[in-house]
Amino acid sequence: MNETSTVGPGHSTSAQDFGREVEAGERFEFGENWQRFLSVLDERRIEEAERSLTATLGVANLEGREFLDAGSGSGLFSLAAMRLGADRVHSFDFDPSSVACAQELRRRFFPDDGRWTVEQGSVLDDRYLDSLGTFSVVYSWGVLHHTGDMWRAMENVDRLVEADGFLYISIYNDQGRRSRVWRGLKRRYNALPRFLRGPFAVAVMGPRELAGALKALLLGRPLDYVRGWTEYHRSRGMSRWHDLVDWIGGYPFEVAKPEQVFDFYRDHGYALMRLTTRGGGIACNEYLFRKDANPA
Repeated sequence: MNETSTVGPGHSTSAQDFGREVEAGERFEFGENWQRFLSVLDERRIEEAERSLTATLGVANLEGREFLDAGSGSGLFSLAAMRLGADRVHSFDFDPSSVACAQELRRRFFPDDGRWTVEQGSVLDDRYLDSLGTFSVVYSWGVLHHTGDMWRAMENVDRLVEADGFLYISIYNDQGRRSRVWRGLKRRYNALPRFLRGPFAVAVMGPRELAGALKALLLGRPLDYVRGWTEYHRSRGMSRWHDLVDWIGGYPFEVAKPEQVFDFYRDHGYALMRLTTRGGGIACNEYLFRKDANPA
């Protein structure tokens, strides 16, 4: 665990500096949200996480592969990689509470299994990343845009992907002015006293949820909205409520257009294998890249 190094102005990697950023209202505590998510984590969510990994990668399992979870969050996808037979899984996160989530899942499902390592670290910490080596699958879903230096983070994960390896990431879609508005709301959320954050989240997201419910009702399909909650586990095994909290609180917050991400990694020697966009919406665009084993 790297507890002391820094990576430039405003980008520290220690647990102490993480706490200072939270106190200053400059960083959302994703880990606290994910610790609450673990209370609803069940077998069907884990199986859905496994399914989403194998479907996107186009493989039946991860046997013979090494899996890096860069920004491990709840630890769910590290657990999925272990259950899919990865030879080695390395999980790291900047948020100490997220690290604790992965450690808890390791304790529950793979106690004393040396194939799974969990550490605190930052994707902006060059020295830490240099200590990791390379992996055949690097997974960083919904992480790089929350680092405070997204393009540098995107640059840094490149060094972690072995030749002919996969890079699986998601980045928030750039909606121009709407994205700037959301950034302001997220910053306001984190600047509020803790007891006001819940009401603020309801005030912001409540009208959106009500509009969704009314639309489903007017279309004569009210159960569509209900299923959006009850069957949300089908979305990568996640929880809709915890994702909503993650969305309104998720700060730092950066965005990119799909062509920007594609061009960036093409110039770094990657081929785009799969792209899932959100039709101009607020969610993340998903990218699966493969690193050229013989770059020009």
